Amino acid sequence: MSRLTKRFIDYVKIDTQSDPNSSQTPSTEKQKDLSKLLVKELTQMGYEAILDEYGYVYTKVLSNTTNKVQALGLVAHVDTSFDASGTNVTPRIIKAYNGSEIVLNDNLKMSPKTDPVLNKVIGDDIIVTNGHTLLGADDKAGVAIIMEFLEFLSENNNFKHGDLYICFTPDEEIGRGADLINYELFKPNFAYTLDGSEVGEIEYENFNAASVNITFLGKSIHPGSSKGQMINSQHLAFEFHQMLPTFLNPAYTEGYEGFNHLTNIIGEVEKTISKYIIRNHDIKLFNQQKADFKTITNYLNNKYGYNAVNLEIKDSYFNMYEKIKERMDIIELAKNAIESVGIKPITNPIRGGTDGARMTYDGMLTPNLGTGSFNFHGPREFASINQMHQALEVVKAIVTKLTQK
Repeated sequence: MSRLTKRFIDYVKIDTQSDPNSSQTPSTEKQKDLSKLLVKELTQMGYEAILDEYGYVYTKVLSNTTNKVQALGLVAHVDTSFDASGTNVTPRIIKAYNGSEIVLNDNLKMSPKTDPVLNKVIGDDIIVTNGHTLLGADDKAGVAIIMEFLEFLSENNNFKHGDLYICFTPDEEIGRGADLINYELFKPNFAYTLDGSEVGEIEYENFNAASVNITFLGKSIHPGSSKGQMINSQHLAFEFHQMLPTFLNPAYTEGYEGFNHLTNIIGEVEKTISKYIIRNHDIKLFNQQKADFKTITNYLNNKYGYNAVNLEIKDSYFNMYEKIKERMDIIELAKNAIESVGIKPITNPIRGGTDGARMTYDGMLTPNLGTGSFNFHGPREFASINQMHQALEVVKAIVTKLTQK
């Protein structure tokens, strides 16, 4: 087992699931369990590392070249998604995957027929779950790759590089990973997040994103005497949802198409709360989707004659392309590095977002790179050991090419 593989497996066994319903930072204290381990390992490598009160880990590697080199940042997040359990993750290595059906447990199987992305890793050694939890490759693959790169640097003093800034963030999965980055401790000229899927990916177009919280207030009365009086808040929520454009259901969208996604609903007769996320690459269509929510709110409040619907919309992040298009040399640098290690670059729009999207709008241009992991946020998640090693070589190549400029 390679050191990178062992490092990755050690990390995914630590439960770092974030919590969208928590108001603290980090949203769960258990994220710091991995962050503390990273600080310990960085210290053992000879680096000075900082874990701040919010769960962010920072370290800096000083330049060892006389060339004038732009400072580079590398970013990954320690938390895992709340969409599936991250407790008692049990990774299993499948050697030289041959394209056959994989039995995760008695109730869950996957194959290239049901999960076509498996075709991308035939012949690779892959790491899968036991079908009861997610794996956590999103984004512990990125964390492990960066940590392995730093250990490589500590062992190879003749590998030339400029100043390197590293940041491991909490709470990316709930859209808050970039909220409290300390730009006094993390101040490269530009950065990359290692938070993508297939190795060779360079992502610099992402959704504009907003979160929506809707509170529906009903009028409860005993059902035996409710005629003409009861207003069931759950029915209000159903009515609202049915008025949203049908084909903006994410199950009907792909590529650059946006969506409105109902992520959670909980309620009773008197009060129901629905939560949505709004996504679109096109800012005009994004704004129209937000306007739809406001229009439906006004309509229902007028229909029922009181504030039955209370709407809150909060912008989360914006399409980083609007900023990065002025600095496409950052993208070309990554493409050249990927090609130099024998991989074909892949540039697809992100149907999601990363810390890099927020960071880009904070002034730190931060596109995203692939890590060799797939099927995020569920028990079918898996990682390719071969591709993680290739992603490590991509990072080395980026640093080398930047140093040679």
